[in-house]
Amino acid sequence: MGRPGPVRPIPPGPGAVEPARGRRMAGKRARVTADLRPLQTAPFRRLWASTTVTAVASQLTAVAVPVQVYDLTGSSAYVGYASLAGLVPMVAAALWGGAVADAVDRRRMLLVTSSGIALTSALLWAQAAAGLESVAVLLVLIAVQQALFGANSAVSGAVTPRLITADLLPAANALQSSVMWFGGIAGPLLAGALIPLTGLGTLYLVDAIALCLTVWAVWRLPPLPPAPSQDGVPGTPGGASVVRRIGAGLVHLTRHRILLAAYLADFIALFLGMPAALFPQIAHETFGDPPGGGFAIGVLYAAMSVGALAVGLCSGLLTRTRRHGAMVVAAVCAWGLAIAAFGLAERLWTAAFFLALSGSALMVLGMFRKTILQTAAVDGMRGRLQGVDTVVAAGGPRLAGLVHGTAGAAVGATWAVTGGGILVVVTMLAVALTFPSFRRYRGPEASEDAATAIAPASDSPARVPPRADAD
Repeated sequence: MGRPGPVRPIPPGPGAVEPARGRRMAGKRARVTADLRPLQTAPFRRLWASTTVTAVASQLTAVAVPVQVYDLTGSSAYVGYASLAGLVPMVAAALWGGAVADAVDRRRMLLVTSSGIALTSALLWAQAAAGLESVAVLLVLIAVQQALFGANSAVSGAVTPRLITADLLPAANALQSSVMWFGGIAGPLLAGALIPLTGLGTLYLVDAIALCLTVWAVWRLPPLPPAPSQDGVPGTPGGASVVRRIGAGLVHLTRHRILLAAYLADFIALFLGMPAALFPQIAHETFGDPPGGGFAIGVLYAAMSVGALAVGLCSGLLTRTRRHGAMVVAAVCAWGLAIAAFGLAERLWTAAFFLALSGSALMVLGMFRKTILQTAAVDGMRGRLQGVDTVVAAGGPRLAGLVHGTAGAAVGATWAVTGGGILVVVTMLAVALTFPSFRRYRGPEASEDAATAIAPASDSPARVPPRADAD
């Protein structure tokens, strides 16, 4: 058998694409569609995959709780009490959990809190299946679950920067936000279909089973030990140390102008511009829904999620930009303008269009604001800052509901919504002028190893230029 002759390359057929051209085309598609690069990292991929299930399942519980409370009491006031019963424990646990997350192995804490949430969902199913019909038991379980959720949110936000390189954080945040927005659409629809067929108890049970997938994904994570303490507080999770750590985190926040401006941007958008409390009034007065609700109210509640999800599916257009501060300022202003236009809309589909635009802006705001919080902070402070972030994210919309509801009753829904949107733009521009370093803030440069291994605990911000917070 003779030696083989030289191998001649086979010319591409009529439908083939040359390799270099194929790579360019793939790059263009990646920049238009969702940026999936973070999914190359196995631990993040497992966590994200589990979130796609639990994002829908958690909405089943979110629907089941108010429905059960109303069925037991026949009073919307008790539904409001149930919301309040969960808010206070969640806020307290988020601050506490953020401080503890900076002092313990984050994988272990995430495992404990995720397991606790699954257990409380199982107990919610048990009380429904047993027919206890006790509002007190229901409120206690809600308070416990929301406290666990607050602590879980604080630690999970601090885990992501340890799993992937800093330049992939915008893409990772877009992927995580996309599934949450998808859950906000699919979950309530699924709950509405299941309740007549299976009853409320099944919704709790499905949530509990789905959470087992998250527990498995967290179990597969490697150890995530805390970074060395930088605030002079001993690295222990007990008692007075936690209080001192919370205080040190708040002091750090007030001194770091970029982080402070990032929190202000989110609060401005959610507090001054979130009009959800006025949707029933607008649906009835402007779009002719009957008093008990109708087609228009469903469109208004869904439109914002649809816009946010659309941006998530096209996140590749945005995730490679490094002008994170400017993107936050632009997103908040776009949100305010879209909300102002929504307030003036006289047709339902015009209103839905502007709400979809506002949801798109809110998605962009979330992507880059979270990335700033994750990259501009040292690892030893991330847990506490994520705890504060949970408080802002939970408290802003609830305070907005109080303010917008009061304003809508006093001056009418149109003035309340449009005025709030304009106030968002004016206030955000004032913050941008007050904190010039924030609008100039740039994210980390791209890393060559996109599919990175677990990032070690670091005492410094992730590839953030020094003195980034000095004006």
